[in-house]
Amino acid sequence: MKYLPRAFRPATLSMTFAAALLLHVQADAQNAPSAEDLRALRFYIENNDEAAVKAEARQLKLKFPNWTPPSNLADLSQIEPTTEISDIYTLISRGDIDGARKLVQQVSEKYPTWKVPAEMQNQLDLAESQAKFDRAISAEDTAAAINIASRSPVLMSCNRINNIWQLAKLQISNDNARGALAAYRQIVGTCTNTPDIIATIEKAEKVTTNQQLIGLVDLARQRFPSQATTFRGLQERLLKGRGTQATSPKAAGAEAKPSSPAKLTTPKPATQVTTATAPKRTRLPLHGDRRLNATRAAAKAGNNHACLANSANPRSIDIAYERAWCAYNLERPLEAMAYFLAASQSGLSGDAIRDAKFGLALSYLKLDMTEEAARIAAQTSYTPSQRRQVEAIILNQRGIQAYDRKEYQHAIDYFDALEEMENGLSRDLALLRGYAYLNIGDTTAARKQFETLNDVLSTTDTRKALRILYSQAP
Repeated sequence: MKYLPRAFRPATLSMTFAAALLLHVQADAQNAPSAEDLRALRFYIENNDEAAVKAEARQLKLKFPNWTPPSNLADLSQIEPTTEISDIYTLISRGDIDGARKLVQQVSEKYPTWKVPAEMQNQLDLAESQAKFDRAISAEDTAAAINIASRSPVLMSCNRINNIWQLAKLQISNDNARGALAAYRQIVGTCTNTPDIIATIEKAEKVTTNQQLIGLVDLARQRFPSQATTFRGLQERLLKGRGTQATSPKAAGAEAKPSSPAKLTTPKPATQVTTATAPKRTRLPLHGDRRLNATRAAAKAGNNHACLANSANPRSIDIAYERAWCAYNLERPLEAMAYFLAASQSGLSGDAIRDAKFGLALSYLKLDMTEEAARIAAQTSYTPSQRRQVEAIILNQRGIQAYDRKEYQHAIDYFDALEEMENGLSRDLALLRGYAYLNIGDTTAARKQFETLNDVLSTTDTRKALRILYSQAP
């Protein structure tokens, strides 16, 4: 093979030869060589092989008669961006998402065969989601922040723990202590950095009862037996700092739990694809993650920890759907919400989409975001069992929220509706209803409620309620 002299550069080819090789893809795409077709020509140009360049050019002209080369053959050597890549990443790191996307567009136009690397696209999307999340937090818009996080689960991951802390802080400022506690519990049950877990429990101290605080510490102690002494000392310090405070009627109301089961079984494997309507675009394919069977087996056996281990970083919607239920059962509603949302917007079967929206509503309710759950429920054709379960929790939460707002008659109405639906009312809610009667001056109804509870089972709470009632009686 004959090589061109060392001093030769593509730009120095004669004008006659340059005209013969003028590459400019102005012709129809079918009449122009592709990047693969030009591979050999580029190789010869880069190696200064003039004879091979001429021969390859003749072959291309025969194959693509309407094709013409550029005046500067060096342009053929560069088919992908170089310094532009680092420029894009620099813009991302500065938080200039609009600038980064604009540069990506310019690079794509300049290099048509270049595709945005998956890592770059992920970083762009994540940076944009983080910016939107930060704006929602600054605007004190809890619903928007959670919606953004549900569409980008990594925002709620342990390496971005500050996001979860910020969300919990916002929920506290909006008087949503249970939503904040759910966020804190997700950290304690998921993350592995002991200082972060200790800091989280310290933050949670503001929104927990003694029992809830002890439960949170117990969860950490179970996950990290070697740190048991550390967590025991933390618990003693926090409880000691509280001193002894009487439980007020409002605190009693805060203790009321939604009447939902602690764990739920995945309603139905999400395997079918509907053809009735075009599915919305999702980043994950519907199927293809080979860990699906192992994940389903673990979920069916009630081994939620194994389910999560088998489905880490889901690579398909069907396994993300299974993971969502396991995350929900392990008190990780923020993570569950993200995967339920993805499944609900996919091309899965109608039943699977319905069940995903059921899980989505339950996740909102776990965060005490009652109205968001109610909106989903109003737009979804649930099964009778699902409808009853969701509406019962909604009535439960609305009753407690009305009581906390001192809207006592509304609280009574919600508790009455719940009692009718469930053919009964839990003791804690019945006690709260008694206090609501007392607060609107209906001592007769309050007496009946308190005495009925005390006759069935006399407790410190029922005896205290009766003492308060008798002290106010004429």
